Amino acid sequence: MTAVSSGCGLSNLKYGGLPGRHMGAWGEMPWDGVLRDGADGAGAGGGKCMLERFYPDREAESAYGIDYSAYYESGFRGIIFDVDNTLVPHGAPADERAAALFGKLREAGFETLLLSNNKEPRVKSFADVVGAQYIYRAGKPGRAGYEKAMELMHTRPENTLFVGDQLFTDVWGAKKAGILTFLVKPIHPREEIQIVLKRRLERIVLFFYHRSRKD
Repeated sequence: MTAVSSGCGLSNLKYGGLPGRHMGAWGEMPWDGVLRDGADGAGAGGGKCMLERFYPDREAESAYGIDYSAYYESGFRGIIFDVDNTLVPHGAPADERAAALFGKLREAGFETLLLSNNKEPRVKSFADVVGAQYIYRAGKPGRAGYEKAMELMHTRPENTLFVGDQLFTDVWGAKKAGILTFLVKPIHPREEIQIVLKRRLERIVLFFYHRSRKD
């Protein structure tokens, strides 16, 4: 058990820990490091909430409801998208709505790229329909995939957006890369079991995120 005290209302919150043998089911979730940073780094971080690393910069109901033109006018030139449950239900092919969105983004002047932890056949088939570059098996939430995406789009963190539906992979990785993040709601409730489990933890993070915005 690890006790963590932070400046976000998580006073002495106890975690039972996730046994190492189960880590694979959670994907890349270095919880021990997160908790250790939050506990041992309280002084250096000035009491900053350990959960803030997962907070999105923006929220939207859907990837299709974001006013991308306003961001282009503000100087943004590249958009990185997650695929499953961000643009279509998990495993679904690219549809007319997705193709239309990417067509409009190209017309507006944006570079676009799909960043997915899925295998190449899944990501490539989607990218071929919508006309975007892609990176498969991206290793989210690691920074390398996001940095490679910006290299391919010829953009920088300050003029790149990320749009995704998961906090602990999509948003966290983009924030580590210095990219402005949009968290969107999952398109469909049916998900793989490891994602369902992570959604429960996401609700905890989002509770404190929404509370912090009211303060």
